[in-house]
Amino acid sequence: QVQLVESGGGLVQAGGSLRLSCAASGIIFTIGTMGWYRQAPGKQRELVATIDSGGYTEYADTVKGRFTISRDNAKRTVDLQMNSLKPGDTAVYYCNVDSITTNRGPAYDLWGQGTQVTTSS
Repeated sequence: QVQLVESGGGLVQAGGSLRLSCAASGIIFTIGTMGWYRQAPGKQRELVATIDSGGYTEYADTVKGRFTISRDNAKRTVDLQMNSLKPGDTAVYYCNVDSITTNRGPAYDLWGQGTQVTTSS
């Protein structure tokens, strides 16, 4: 069974930085688009950034210029470097993979368990 596990969350002051990492476990052959989403209390989950298999990236307007998404296909990981953090970035951050091919065939729309990011003022 394929699983996504996030790490790197924590508490930082405004203006600080954190680096989130998501690792895919299991017997995996290919991974499609990977992304990060976040959900604050009382709000819907929203897209933060995505990166496709060719390295093309997209970002939410609220994080452009501050966050950088990257992936390591050999390690099967996707990272999110977050700089100049603001209190509005406080949320649970979730890793997502839109499609993945494993030894048991394809799977779609996989999510990690989430990691808390808190930015204090």
